[in-house]
Amino acid sequence: MATRPATQPPRSRAASARSAPRPDRQMAILLAAEKLFAQHGYHGVSIRQIAEEAGVPLALVGYYYGPKSELFHAIFQHWQGTIQERLALLQHVLSGPPTEAFLRQVVEAFVRPVLVQRASAEGEYYAQLVGRELARQTPETHRVLTEFFDPLAHSFIDAIHAARPGHDRARAAWAYQFSLGALLHHITDHRAPTLSRGRNQVCAPEAAALLIDFITAGIAAVMPLSIPVSPSPRRRAPSPSTTSRRQA
Repeated sequence: MATRPATQPPRSRAASARSAPRPDRQMAILLAAEKLFAQHGYHGVSIRQIAEEAGVPLALVGYYYGPKSELFHAIFQHWQGTIQERLALLQHVLSGPPTEAFLRQVVEAFVRPVLVQRASAEGEYYAQLVGRELARQTPETHRVLTEFFDPLAHSFIDAIHAARPGHDRARAAWAYQFSLGALLHHITDHRAPTLSRGRNQVCAPEAAALLIDFITAGIAAVMPLSIPVSPSPRRRAPSPSTTSRRQA
């Protein structure tokens, strides 16, 4: 009598399906980590909490991302497209003909992609994460800053310097840091409705142009196009006797 091939019990098949890697689970883990890191900080969250938030088995977090430090790094790698967009816009500005609006165009390339990202469904948690964690000096944040954000910063500092070549690059670096502070505060602060007595909303679209104008004017104030030149000492007019001797 022929024997029938062994089949997997339905419950076992279901269990296998639940544990099978799926792209949606991988993204769920990433978004859960982003949210929890933003709310509680990197060191205030465990892998178990991330798994529970994502609704996946604990082992699956390690399967996709390894240790927690790699999961933290993966969040910024996921958002690298925004960095590339900012650099592409900057390159477009640099490759165009020089205009009076050059500095403002540089600032716009620096600001607008971030505001679009902030307005997305996931952007709020990422903005909180950047504002909260990247200011800390830890091995995890040092790696992220070195790999993703420092090259971006140097490109924009060079562009600011190109817009104001009469100043040294060190001043352009200060201007960049002040600009970054304004941008980060705008995307992370939640007091706009309170401070405006209900007239402004958090990251309202109409604020984008105001922020760009504000940063542009700030850079122009510390790096003006015309640099005052100290007057050279006046030559003393020759005395009449000297003049007469020369004419003789």
